[in-house]
Amino acid sequence: MLREFFNLWNPRVDSAPGLRQSGAVPYVVRDGKVVFLLVTSRRTGRWIFPKGSVSTGMTAWDSAAKEAFEEAGVTGVIGTESLGSYRISDKGQLVDVDLYPLLVEDQLDSWDEMDQRKRHWVLPGEAKRLLRDRALTRITDRLHRQLMADLVTTQ
Repeated sequence: MLREFFNLWNPRVDSAPGLRQSGAVPYVVRDGKVVFLLVTSRRTGRWIFPKGSVSTGMTAWDSAAKEAFEEAGVTGVIGTESLGSYRISDKGQLVDVDLYPLLVEDQLDSWDEMDQRKRHWVLPGEAKRLLRDRALTRITDRLHRQLMADLVTTQ
């Protein structure tokens, strides 16, 4: 029960250097539907979004775009405002990961980590099923609702 509490409770706090990461939520909108790109983690094989440490001299969102390029082989337009964050345990340390939306414009046939990860495009329902972390599903839901609302207002 205590573990569940800490998994769900995630205030935005200033983390020590190295204890905050950034990640991208890659997506496209096709035929009025939002589709998300998931990758597998190297260690456990679970479905996640591309993420990693913020590179020195880069903004968190540019670093997130770099992770998406390296881990999923995609490029596009990265948002500069965080969708939210979630908390992971990495080598016994709690690490907060800020996620940024990435509108995918190009998908490469080969990329840096293609031999270490799988990538998979999913509709929101399948994303909910595959993502084990509830914070990730909440962030995915929030982005999906926002994108659908934007579609309605632009039509």
